[in-house]
Amino acid sequence: MAEKELEPVIQQVMTEQNQGHETRKRIFIELEKELKRPVVSFFTSFRFPVMIEDSDADMLEGVLQKMDLSNGLVLFINSPGGDGLAAERIVNVCRSYSETGDYWAIVPSKAKPAATMICFGASKIILGATSELGPIDPQLPMSKNDDMRWFSAYNVVESYDDLFSKAVKEKGNLEPYLQQLERYDEREIKEFRAALSLSEDIAIRTLASGMMKGRSNENISESIKIFLTPERTKTHGRAICGEETSRCGLNIEQKDVTDDFWKLVSRQFSSYT
Repeated sequence: MAEKELEPVIQQVMTEQNQGHETRKRIFIELEKELKRPVVSFFTSFRFPVMIEDSDADMLEGVLQKMDLSNGLVLFINSPGGDGLAAERIVNVCRSYSETGDYWAIVPSKAKPAATMICFGASKIILGATSELGPIDPQLPMSKNDDMRWFSAYNVVESYDDLFSKAVKEKGNLEPYLQQLERYDEREIKEFRAALSLSEDIAIRTLASGMMKGRSNENISESIKIFLTPERTKTHGRAICGEETSRCGLNIEQKDVTDDFWKLVSRQFSSYT
């Protein structure tokens, strides 16, 4: 695309990024007319990662208390994730305050681990062609050289188990394996295993009481295997998109990027980023 052709597009994006509250409000009104339900935005930053936490459920509850939710609600969600227990609370808050007993989720861009779990609580997930969900294995904080970093619990546990298995099978010198195993804290590994089990339990229970109601826990677990472990996606951060989500048995409404409704969603998303 020629530089001159790009300029109007860039100008439009910059304009939408600098929109004020009134402009966003107008777009929400248009979205609500289309959906026939009130829309509530729930964003946390990818640029300066802020994890979903328990206080977010309290804030969301405060917002919903003041709204007419007789027709249900739609959660406009974009987040890098956070605490699984907080996600479970948010699902419960949305379902409890919605007078229809359910809610829909719109993912304009990305809803990763705990945010994916919040989407699981919806009765319908609306995705665009580039919208992303992701594996729900927890991201846990670990301090390295006074630097706080986030690690996939699944990858840490798998690395530990692989090393331990090699040490058990080794018939010669165990010293190299023992030195490497010393880097792991067994208490942390137990906590990581518990966190993985908790995430899976929350996801399955949430789906069993919502869009997969009537199916056994075993059936649900098998259906959403791609979300339960990065084994299928090869890495925690890899996107799980439209067709894959539908094959899992989730209730997905797929929107084309040229759809007028999705253009509204994209405009609103641009105003937040």
